This record gives sequence, structure tokens and C-alpha cells, in this order.
Amino acid sequence: MLQLPLLSMNLLFIGDIYSSVGRNAVAWNLAEIQATYGVHMTIANAENSAGGFGITPQIADELLSLGVDAITSGNHVWDKRDYYEYLDRSPRVTRPANYPAELPGRGLIYVEARNGVRVAVLNLQGRAMMTPLDCPFRKADALIAEIPAEIKVRFLDFHAELTSEKVAMGWYLDGRVSAVIGTHTHVPTADTRILPGGTAYQTDCGMTGPYDGVIGADKELVLKKFLTALPVRLESSKKGGELHAVLIDIDESTGRARRIERVVRPTDVQS
Repeated sequence: MLQLPLLSMNLLFIGDIYSSVGRNAVAWNLAEIQATYGVHMTIANAENSAGGFGITPQIADELLSLGVDAITSGNHVWDKRDYYEYLDRSPRVTRPANYPAELPGRGLIYVEARNGVRVAVLNLQGRAMMTPLDCPFRKADALIAEIPAEIKVRFLDFHAELTSEKVAMGWYLDGRVSAVIGTHTHVPTADTRILPGGTAYQTDCGMTGPYDGVIGADKELVLKKFLTALPVRLESSKKGGELHAVLIDIDESTGRARRIERVVRPTDVQS
């Protein structure tokens, strides 16, 4: 019997890009990763890419010019007011969909990958120990109901604090999206796997930024804050840059993930 070739799509997701250290890690490594793995689409969370707090239109344009195809975010998306207009203007950036509908931007976008496949990119934020928002689980149901049936590849960046909330979302959407990848805590987890329904999952992708610090911030400043309980203005660490990402092999005809693996690239770039 003639076997048809597998319709395979390689999707790369880059975890929270933090400050210029993270941006430089992307600049130094992305082209090599895309060429090595035959990446068809690259998505990156960049809500901390401006000095560790927020993102600007200029930085978004820079990341898109480097080969990022879509940019997701989280609670820090509102830190830079000049980004608000960009959220409405650019078709390739998202903010968590469960913020009030009247705010700028959208939490579901469609982006064409380099192999011509249209990909639904979803962005949601958790509620546990974070801003009280609309239920991300029910919002996920509503977003998925909007996606045209012919768009099979569906990726969710779930920006949440608690591992339990992220794990629950993975199980809730198993078989309905191609991948649920967590962001926000900046610490990569070791539970990279394919769930029974064909959804690729990892509780947190980790940070693309300076690991010689405390989740990106200068460690001496953070220690001062913990030791004194006084307000301390935090700044980005400048050392220990690493790119953290996941590479997902997806059957583009069904949307089911076949394989997921972590991609890590240490770099000497410091600022």
C-alpha cells in the first residue's frame, strides 16, 4: 500500500524574552535554530523584553525582523503605554484574551507559517495569585469555538503563576489544541511531554534572558529587597544569557503533536 508522506510542521516557541540579554540571545541563535530544525513558525513571549518590564513597538519590530512570526505576552504587556496602539495595529501580536474586551489588542490571531499553513495563536492568563480576570478555561472554550475548522494547528501560551493551574489547562485542552505551553515564572520545568489526546505540554518554557540573577533581575538588588523589606528598584542582570524554547513537531493535517523537545542555547552575549 502506498504510504502518503507525513504532513509535518515544526513550531518553535521561545520562552519569556527578558531585557536586552534575552533579545541578544534571540539575535545570536534564532537563525541557527530555524535552519537546524527546519522551523516553519516561531512564536515568542516578549512581555519582559524592554529592560525586564514590558515591550515597546520598536522591540516588537526588532524581534519580528529577526524571524519571530508571532509575539505573545502576559501581565506585563501593559507596562509601556506606547505599545497599546501597536496591539491594535499589528496582526502578529497578542495580549491575554481574558482581559476586558474593550482593552487594546486581541488574544487570538491567525498567522501563516513559512510552509503556508495557517496557525491559530491563543494567549490566556491565569487567575491564581494574579490579577482577577475572566475565567481562562471558559475563555479558552470561547476562543476555540471561534477558530475555523480547517485551521488545525492551534498553539496556546498560558501565562500563569501556579503550576497546578497550568497543568489543569493542559488536561482541559488536551486533544483540542496542538500545544499548551506555560510562561511567566521564568523557570523551565522538566515535564515536557505529549498528552494522550495529542497536545504538546510543558508547565513553563523558561526564560530567554540572564540566568545569573533572580528570574532575570540583578541578584544583589533582589537580595537587598528580601533582606530589608524595603522598596528596591530592580534592574536586569547582565550575565548568564540563555535562550530557552520548545520545538514541537505537529501533524498539520490533524493538529496533533507528535513530538516536543526542549531547546537551550547558552550565550556569552551580556547586554
